[in-house]
Amino acid sequence: MLICVMTGLASGMPLYLLIQLVPAWLRSADVSLAEIGLFSLVGLPYTWKFLWAPLMDRMSPPLGRRRGWMLLAQVGLIASIGTLGYIDPLNQTALVAIFASLIAFLSATQDVAIDAYRREILPDEELGLGNAIHVQAYRVAGLVPGSLSLILADLLPWVWVFWMTAGFMGVGVVLSLTATEPENLSPARQSFRESLVTPFSEYFGRVGWRGALLALFFMVVYKLGDNMATALATPFYLDLGFSMTEIGLVAKNAALWPAVAGGLLGGLMMLRLGINRALWVFGFVQMISILGFAWLAGVGAQLWALAAVIAFEYFGVGLGTAALTAFIARESSRAFAATQFALFTAFAALPRSIANASTGFIVESTGWVWFFLLCTVLAIPGMVALIWVAPWRGEAPEQQAGGTAEPSSLDSVAERRASE
Repeated sequence: MLICVMTGLASGMPLYLLIQLVPAWLRSADVSLAEIGLFSLVGLPYTWKFLWAPLMDRMSPPLGRRRGWMLLAQVGLIASIGTLGYIDPLNQTALVAIFASLIAFLSATQDVAIDAYRREILPDEELGLGNAIHVQAYRVAGLVPGSLSLILADLLPWVWVFWMTAGFMGVGVVLSLTATEPENLSPARQSFRESLVTPFSEYFGRVGWRGALLALFFMVVYKLGDNMATALATPFYLDLGFSMTEIGLVAKNAALWPAVAGGLLGGLMMLRLGINRALWVFGFVQMISILGFAWLAGVGAQLWALAAVIAFEYFGVGLGTAALTAFIARESSRAFAATQFALFTAFAALPRSIANASTGFIVESTGWVWFFLLCTVLAIPGMVALIWVAPWRGEAPEQQAGGTAEPSSLDSVAERRASE
């Protein structure tokens, strides 16, 4: 469980740097909102990481398949994050984009190794607890770039801020150097082609093309509105008139702890509700909470309103993430967990990488209030998709806790509904 804490901290820090600290840095240098919105495209490596996941399964750097890749990615992250501080964000925006893309690639590579490592070291009966701890530590890692680094930015030059932020990746380096490499339990494969193709053919063969495409579509749209609403959160707070310190102390803490509470409560509620019903209930809360941002845009720079709106929004984020993560785990096959998990989380990251790129243009065209109303509307397709992907009365009892049964196809779900 301590290892799961460390994997969460190491995995979460680079992502939050890209979605929280870098936008604040760019906005403080008077980079336009349209350009900042386009920076969401640097997260595309999170979407495509399943392409090189099979290669990481086959090749073993020094220290082993899991620890070796983790260490290589972490050393690269420290160097890349520290280098950002030497770049002029206003006059060298393209260079910032290059290094941000490199950070995203290294972070996605680390995630592939960490997810597989965590799956291999945890016994089946501890998967739920271990993954819950990892996700919450992942969120806590956001305190570094999303709170501490923003406060330091009011006191120190940016070059020092980025190097100090990069230093927190030392948690991952310590883990990679000291933890034990798990035993290689992957099935023997005859060729590279087989290792590349089999995880995908197994999934499509198991659930069918229709079921697979519907599930992948759902993974993309379930958190679409929610992700777009928070894509420009820090520039939004700055435009309202809040200082960097106020954002660091109030906004980021008001986001973190409700999200952690929502994730833990969501995990407990799923024991009672099951994954399918949790996706419906939590998705509704997640959608309604976006409207709070539209209200905040009209209220203005009042700290109490900022804290209340963000707390409700990220409580919904925590609930929705808990349900979606459980759904992804249920869809994954144990035999190909690393590659399939990378595939599913990549699809879930599509809104953050592609749709979010349009947010700056939308805000500059419509204003903040209409933008958040649009985000609420865009949450509806994910709820509609639940009719086929996770029907309210379509869950087998053994799957309600989300974990041990192999995922079933949509056809079998329909058969259970018919029998009921």
